[in-house]
Amino acid sequence: MAEKILILDFGSQYTQLIARAVREANVYCEIIPFHKSFEFEPGLKGIILSGSPCSVNEENAPDVDIQDFISKVPVLGICYGAQLTAKRFGGLVAKSNKREYGRAILQRKKEDVLVEGVSSQSQVWMSHSDTIKELPAGFELLADTESIPVAAFRKTNENLYGVQFHPEVYHSKEGKRVINNFLVRICGCTQDWTPAHFITDTVETLKKQIGDRKVIMALSGGVDSTVAATLIHRAIGKNLFGIFVDNGVLRKDEFQNVLDTYAKIGLNVKGIDAREHFYTKLAGKTDPEEKRKIIGSSFIDVFQEESKKIEGVELLGQGTIYPDVIESVSVHGPSVTIKSHHNVGGLPDHLHLELVEPLRSLFKDEVRKVGRELGIPAEMIDRHPFPGPGLAIRILGEITEEKVQLLQEADHLYIKALKDNNLYATVWQAGAILLPVKSVGVMGDERTYEYTVALRAVTSVDGMTADWAHLPYEFLANISNEIINSVRGINRVVYDISSKPPATIEWE
Repeated sequence: MAEKILILDFGSQYTQLIARAVREANVYCEIIPFHKSFEFEPGLKGIILSGSPCSVNEENAPDVDIQDFISKVPVLGICYGAQLTAKRFGGLVAKSNKREYGRAILQRKKEDVLVEGVSSQSQVWMSHSDTIKELPAGFELLADTESIPVAAFRKTNENLYGVQFHPEVYHSKEGKRVINNFLVRICGCTQDWTPAHFITDTVETLKKQIGDRKVIMALSGGVDSTVAATLIHRAIGKNLFGIFVDNGVLRKDEFQNVLDTYAKIGLNVKGIDAREHFYTKLAGKTDPEEKRKIIGSSFIDVFQEESKKIEGVELLGQGTIYPDVIESVSVHGPSVTIKSHHNVGGLPDHLHLELVEPLRSLFKDEVRKVGRELGIPAEMIDRHPFPGPGLAIRILGEITEEKVQLLQEADHLYIKALKDNNLYATVWQAGAILLPVKSVGVMGDERTYEYTVALRAVTSVDGMTADWAHLPYEFLANISNEIINSVRGINRVVYDISSKPPATIEWE
């Protein structure tokens, strides 16, 4: 039975960071809502209780049976999880005199495996308004800070621990060591969850799931779908039928380049030129949400038409990754939909096929590691994210073939320049946006009246938040000149210096 750590989510903004820290230690983990029931399988090695925006003293505060848990596996409570532990066993949790948020210095008070190897004055990150005023009887203090009496503790002679700081965040300088100590020294994890092991296990699982049945898959040229297809291909070979659709809003030469790469990898992929179909459907449409939905539904039409040509298909392969499937906890009611998801959805509902999702347990960075282990070319593995609706949401206003070609040329020059100047890898995502704005320019003795292009480049870890990339002025000056001189129809280039939030990465 494979080893696993379970993270019970109480709604913290940092819960995914806990999972990432555990995965980085080569230990498999899963996030589930705190109220979801689960089995104590033989492979379950420990439980981590997350933080929360709630107070443990609220009337309907999230709660779990920690006493039952520690009779079976070790438990670590983080922030809210630590406060809940203290309260459940008879300690005192109350409002702080002041809200504790930001950096603090951890002062160790007792030797223990949880804080083994942690400096006596270690920087940690606090984010709480309640604090543990008194520990329950039978508990011992492991660390405090200048402003709080209890920063880390344990239940004497039992594997129950709590930390009031956030070891999972970057600002807790030795937080990963604390998590590692819990995983290895306390839970006894062997740290054998590696990309190579994942590939071996996944290919075996796919062989059993699929057997000699056929799988159809929509490929995009992106990291997730390519890695998923390669894993399925390893399991069933030519019984995987890939379809790559040119929707008319791909990047310059992308259709042929991606098909060539797939051929090199050995994937069985058919390319479909459906540009005219998409241009016809998009004609006259300017609303971003409407454009997205048209591209999604048109893609489904084309994919369905092609899938009918393959007899006996029973399964649909998808590059779904873990952030797409985590069942998040909302402690303030349902979340607001900002906009439709960038990636094309809806296929499972339309095709009524059994799903094959080999990446559904992985984060994006883990998908890249698996891709490298599989030997997929670096230019595909290290590609920036690219939205499912493609350049359609980077052309503000109506989509025309002429505008697509203008943007393709400008975008191609921009991305090539980033690569040529060794800047591509320093940026999480970059692209050019064609604005529905024309302005006067001068070229030689002629006055021009042409389009404006905005360049966008951001740094990020997962796209949830992003800062604008501080590209060198000289680079920006050079690429501006190159685009204006090379792309007839564009006479002005601007650079977007908005961060997310409040802006989004894409403009539409």
